Formats: sequence, C-alpha cells, structure tokens
Amino acid sequence: MAGPASRRRWRRLAALALLLALAPGPPAAWAGQAPRPAERGPPVRLFTEEELARYGGEEEDQPIYMAVKGVVFDVTSGKEFYGRGAPYNALTGKDSTRGVAKMSLDPADLTHDTTGLTAEELKSLDNVFTKVYKAKYPIVGYTARRILNEDGSPNLDFKPEDQPHFDTKDEF
Repeated sequence: MAGPASRRRWRRLAALALLLALAPGPPAAWAGQAPRPAERGPPVRLFTEEELARYGGEEEDQPIYMAVKGVVFDVTSGKEFYGRGAPYNALTGKDSTRGVAKMSLDPADLTHDTTGLTAEELKSLDNVFTKVYKAKYPIVGYTARRILNEDGSPNLDFKPEDQPHFDTKDEF
C-alpha cells in the first residue's frame, strides 16, 4: 500500500501529464525551431484634437483616423464609408464616442463626452467598439484627453480602471 508521499508524487505526475496533454503543442525550442519574435504593428501615439483633425479624410493621400472611447483607429480601409463625401465621414478626424453610442451624425453628438447616455446607448457603444472598430481597424494611438489635463500636464489622478465604460485591458 502506498503512503501519503507516494500519493502526492503520483498526483503531481498525473497533473503534469494532463498539462502536457492539453498543451497546444511543444514550444518551438522543443521542436528544434527558433522562437519567432512577436509581430508588432505601427507604433501608437497620442493625438491632440488638432492633430487628429488632420486625418478627417479630406486629403486623398492621407490616412483616415477616428477615435472612439479615446482610442484612435485607422479606418482608411473603409474609405467608402469614412472618406470624403462618404456616409460616415462626419465621424472622422475627432473622437466621436457619443455619436457612435447614439448612432448619430448630429454635429452636437460628435464628441468624446458620454455624459447623460442611457444604459442602452452605453451597451451599444461597447458593442460597436469591440465588434466593429477593434475587430476591423488597427489602433494607431490614443487621444491626449485620455491621460492629460486641459493644460497638457499629466493627469496624476488618471486611472484607466476608474474610467466609466472603459476597459484598457481589452484594448491590447
């Protein structure tokens, strides 16, 4: 009959065997291959309102950017929707969070401000942010408003986890 130490050893071996069996495959080093470096996209940057406005789809040779929830997306691949004269061009060159939440192109709604949005509008915002913008368009930066004060100084009280309707862990 096996003692307690033998049973613990057996459980550890069984757990290790299960872990190895469920692993998606051996690491590259086990297979005799050099590990590949992680693929990286273009570097991200902070955009002031003035800088973001330069990417509103008016210039034929410029990329088209828009921001939702302070995240700047390159929507150039959707030029037929966001380019000059296109149906959603009003959303470009700015943070249009409120307009996306309300499904509105009213100039008064083309702002970052989410004050007074209903629970349904906030749910819609999160859904469109995740299933449309994050799923289809590369992130090229963030609006300066997310982490800076009005005077441009760092907002020392900024904590992403405290921002309403905002979850940075899902952005990377």
